[in-house]
Amino acid sequence: MRNTAVIMNDGVNYLLEKMGALETEAFISNILKEPFDYTKWSKNLYSDLPLRELNSNAAKFVKNNYEKPINVKKLSLR
Repeated sequence: MRNTAVIMNDGVNYLLEKMGALETEAFISNILKEPFDYTKWSKNLYSDLPLRELNSNAAKFVKNNYEKPINVKKLSLR
């Protein structure tokens, strides 16, 4: 895994690219001001989306964003 400084740098650069400097600053300011539990928030993020549609969207995302899609059947969790 990459170290914290690299992850933070990449994250800020991504925000700057997608949102611009002003909105990135506002986003970071709000994150620091308000307590935010990402895990709790993400549990309900897709709760209203049917499982098949969520799966289809995830498959399309992988196909469009990765050169070689991950073959889940070949992964082994140890």
